[in-house]
Amino acid sequence: METLEIAPKTVISPAGIMQIGLGFWASKTLLTAVKINLFTVIGEELLSGDELRQRLSLHTRSCADFFDTLVSLGMLKRVGNGANSRYGNTPETSLFLVKTSPSYVGGLLEMANDRLYPFWGRLEEGLRTGLPQNEVKLTGKPAFEAIYEQPAVLEQFMNGMAGAQVGNFMALAHAFDFGRYTSLCDIGGANGLLSVCVARQHSNINCLSVDLPPIAPIAAQHIAQRGLDRQIEVGVLDFMSEPFPAADVIAMGNILHDWNLEVKKLLIRKAFKALPENGVLIVIENIIDDNRRENTFGLLMSLNMLIETEGGFDYTHADFNGWAIEAGFQSTAKLALTGPSSALIAYK
Repeated sequence: METLEIAPKTVISPAGIMQIGLGFWASKTLLTAVKINLFTVIGEELLSGDELRQRLSLHTRSCADFFDTLVSLGMLKRVGNGANSRYGNTPETSLFLVKTSPSYVGGLLEMANDRLYPFWGRLEEGLRTGLPQNEVKLTGKPAFEAIYEQPAVLEQFMNGMAGAQVGNFMALAHAFDFGRYTSLCDIGGANGLLSVCVARQHSNINCLSVDLPPIAPIAAQHIAQRGLDRQIEVGVLDFMSEPFPAADVIAMGNILHDWNLEVKKLLIRKAFKALPENGVLIVIENIIDDNRRENTFGLLMSLNMLIETEGGFDYTHADFNGWAIEAGFQSTAKLALTGPSSALIAYK
């Protein structure tokens, strides 16, 4: 008997375009849930819609839509349907979006809601002018100066950076062989999180976390609260004008992408000069793939540098390798961390 194969029709649909174009609907729904502490309020409980509404002090209108949208987005689980349904956290939101969890990443989302969301509304202006669209636009002051002089904004910025980096720093502490080294200096160490992650895993390493003066008390408190102040020292450094402290390992987490090419190369040269023979420079960023096609988050982060900085941009491993070799390093390697992030390692 003769058989006949029917080829499936190719359907061209605008669904993907609409999903991306209206993606801010889903984004703002999640950011709002984090902002009002929805996931923390739920904790380990299962709450009815009315119980959750009352605990969050929300109006009766659209609450069911709000909660069920989070269910459909995979941000909440729901048991049952209709009036008898109850809402709970998923394993992911329980681990990463409940404030009492040590793996809480909501600080970054809180900053995204309060700072980045309105700034990104001016992306078109940034693309046309090449100028930052954050506090710099509003105050006329350099980006970090404008942030550091506002205690509430600085605290939110530090919490946001911690939320963005904790998974990567923990992954680096596990994946990289620190056993051959005895000292680490984290340049632009913020609250000392990278040093904390490394020190917890490697008692052989003495760490130094350095940043600008307003950051030092925050870092010292964060480190002391974790009982690591004997292994981690906090220092003050203007890394633009001062030489780097000497160490076997020099680390920079989300630092290079803040700056233009000239400053990037300057910081890499400073690291090379401060390292001993066989020392290493480790940079942690959302490294763009060399073909610039796959790491969407890395490319979006580079656009975020347009919004946030005067000249910053993200880059590929090939870009970094060229800069590092030019500075005198022998070779570089790429170590995958979490999600779109990687560590680039330059060997002296």
